[in-house]
Amino acid sequence: MNKVFASSREAVADVFDGATILFGGWGLAGNPTNLIRALFEKGVKDIVAISNNPGTIHNGIPYDLATLIREKRVRKFIGSYHGWNQDFIEQWRTGEIEFECSPQGTMAERIRAAGAGIGGFYTTTGADTDLAAGKERKIINGVEHVLELPLPADFAFVKAKRGDPWGNLIYRYTAQNFNSIMAMAGKVTIAEVEELVELGSLDVNHIHTPGIYVQRIVKGEEYERRV
Repeated sequence: MNKVFASSREAVADVFDGATILFGGWGLAGNPTNLIRALFEKGVKDIVAISNNPGTIHNGIPYDLATLIREKRVRKFIGSYHGWNQDFIEQWRTGEIEFECSPQGTMAERIRAAGAGIGGFYTTTGADTDLAAGKERKIINGVEHVLELPLPADFAFVKAKRGDPWGNLIYRYTAQNFNSIMAMAGKVTIAEVEELVELGSLDVNHIHTPGIYVQRIVKGEEYERRV
């Protein structure tokens, strides 16, 4: 039951080229920074990345997922927002990266559906827009819906404030964002935590992600507070 890895590099050692990866975070909150850095150093490429946004560029410096996109390691991005990453926008315009745009709430539900074993669901969101192109449509109670499919992944990279050796996780405020549902949807979920605590020290009433969803846990090596 001890799922602790000695380093982020060891935790991502078997991530392969072409892997589909869920990346937790929203803007600068809750990003698995150390796992992404280790993945970058490993040289993994042709990634299908699922995340709210493709990382952030500030004063010309890429952060988090943006580091992989700048080096053209991401083949396809599935997300809902891209405005902070000009590298991504340029690569999409030139056809160097695929982009599947998913409304934020729909994307969250697609990820949750993958974790819950749901084969798909119908929603009115985007039914009357270009986002519905090629999707199955159904009239429910007189209203047009589109079928949205789940978003499972080979790996889920998540970030928590605290975790124990069994993989039980507690997130900090809004840094929970996509992390808790992504932890459910990866075949292998790797959690990096700021604080790795002793087993039994977490209040069971405050655990956000039970350890059953987490296969690996590692204490993050380095954090920089950014606003």
